Amino acid sequence: MKLYGSYTSPYVRHCRIVLSQIGEDFEFIETDRAGSAIKSPTKRVPFLEDGNICLTDSSAIVKYLREKANTPFLPDIADYDSYCLTNTALDAAANVFFLELDGVGPAQSDYLKRQADRIKSSLDALELKNLAEKAPYNDFELKLGCFLDWGLYRERISLKSYPNLQVFLQGIKQYPYFAATTPPPL
Repeated sequence: MKLYGSYTSPYVRHCRIVLSQIGEDFEFIETDRAGSAIKSPTKRVPFLEDGNICLTDSSAIVKYLREKANTPFLPDIADYDSYCLTNTALDAAANVFFLELDGVGPAQSDYLKRQADRIKSSLDALELKNLAEKAPYNDFELKLGCFLDWGLYRERISLKSYPNLQVFLQGIKQYPYFAATTPPPL
């Protein structure tokens, strides 16, 4: 099994955590934007190859890995909806991040202003969730931890106004599988 990605991607991080949790042997192949454009039809990371299976989305990869290990992937619809909310916020933050690298920010683009508003309203909603303070963490909580940690790492978000999310993040940072996948310093 081969997982392609970067050590800083929150999407890849979630896959790496699940691979470690289930004890699956895998080869991690560090890939940049140019490499993913050649190897993946989505032109992004992560992507996974397992024999004849090639998956190009982190959610599909996590679901596949959970099923392979006979463990559930978000059987509760409320947790699945929270997972989707988190993924939407992460997608919006990634869009703003990459477009700002190209010199375009919310001040220049109504689309990016809407993305910035989406991030804030999502954080507001996530603050109200009943979150685990210690393991075990489900895939919604793992995705949320990856998003929050990446958002702080890339200076995309502030948790100053979100005490529940702060407590949650401090707890998940102690989880060995999460701690082992911390991105390298910038």
